[in-house]
Amino acid sequence: MKIDKAEVIVTSPDRNFITLKLTTDDGLTGLGDATLNGRELSVVAYLTEHVVPLLLGRDAHNIEDTWQFLYRSAYWRRGPVTMAAISAVDVALWDIKAKAAGMPLYQLLGGASRTGLLAYGHASGKSLTEVFDSVNSHLEQGFKAIRVQTGVPGLKSIYGIASNKGLPGNEGVRYDHEPAQRGALPADEDWDTRSYLRHVPTVFEAVRNEFGPELPLLHDGHHRMTPIQAATLGKSLEPYDLFWLEDCTPAENQEALRLVRRHTTTPLAIGEIFNSIWDYQQSIREQLIDYVRSAVTHTGGITHLKKILEFAGQYQIKSGMHGPTDISPVGMAAAMHLGMAIHNFGIQEYMKHGDKTNAVFGQSYSWNNGMLHPGNKPGLGVELNVDEAGKYPYATAYLPYNRLADGTVHDG
Repeated sequence: MKIDKAEVIVTSPDRNFITLKLTTDDGLTGLGDATLNGRELSVVAYLTEHVVPLLLGRDAHNIEDTWQFLYRSAYWRRGPVTMAAISAVDVALWDIKAKAAGMPLYQLLGGASRTGLLAYGHASGKSLTEVFDSVNSHLEQGFKAIRVQTGVPGLKSIYGIASNKGLPGNEGVRYDHEPAQRGALPADEDWDTRSYLRHVPTVFEAVRNEFGPELPLLHDGHHRMTPIQAATLGKSLEPYDLFWLEDCTPAENQEALRLVRRHTTTPLAIGEIFNSIWDYQQSIREQLIDYVRSAVTHTGGITHLKKILEFAGQYQIKSGMHGPTDISPVGMAAAMHLGMAIHNFGIQEYMKHGDKTNAVFGQSYSWNNGMLHPGNKPGLGVELNVDEAGKYPYATAYLPYNRLADGTVHDG
């Protein structure tokens, strides 16, 4: 079964998505998600100019060999562009293999380890009233675990607050960006860590008092703290029993997590911006984290992320795969199939895509009573409507960035 055709499809229904579609000489098709939020066209070029010519004529069944070939033959290894491109190929090949077998993909990965996948949603607000309203809305949608992001007094606009939607170019429109914004330049947001550290514990105290002790609560620090600041926040949040504190400090320096770990028992989730097992090597081996946050889409596909999670499982570290709307339904389905099969599943991030996106990507996965399931159609269970995708050309969009009060560019 040879790869006969490879197409890179760019579409922007509710936001930009990059999809690789592979077709074999016997007519089977497979889809892979290559979306890299804010840098999508770099992956398009990498795929179109460098990867696609290498795929034609290859045996579609040889997934591991193709992965190693694309990773090692380039010489320049790792990095988000390379790994997103490899991921798209890998997932598309798994989709084809599962279709050839007549099975949902999770069956080829070892079968179901659970009946469904616990998922968390994103509640947010500039004020406590808005936060409460957002939590209630997510509970009404069936979520059984909720990430809470809050505005900070004195800061105009910060990451993860849905009410930022009134920003220029996004007035009154439901846009699955969170937090990218369409426009020629990235938005400039402000930041003050001391104000944030004072305010966030008061919000979680109020949320716990309002919604009780049983609801799993999560929070994302978005890399904005130094290690000692992250330790301070983790310790101050201990009374509110978080499911996890995510990306509390830039973890490229994996040793920094030792300091955080020494000072707090709040569980730590790391890895949204990681793309290989080497990014995790020390933090997993030294048990400095509790959850692996990488996405199938950004981490070399199912083949590579499964290896990371198997490594993590030796240390009782669980999965917490990235899954907001910068992951297409193709990438979401891949995460669900992997999550169904592995033993050390923890939780799945989930933001519902908009109507336009759902018209472009037909899905068999389901949402019921706070749980996701990838469905039982052969392959991933996602089909791309090429005609519908063609209605939505690429639109320039960037993630925002931060400046401190003195104008210094800050992590974000």
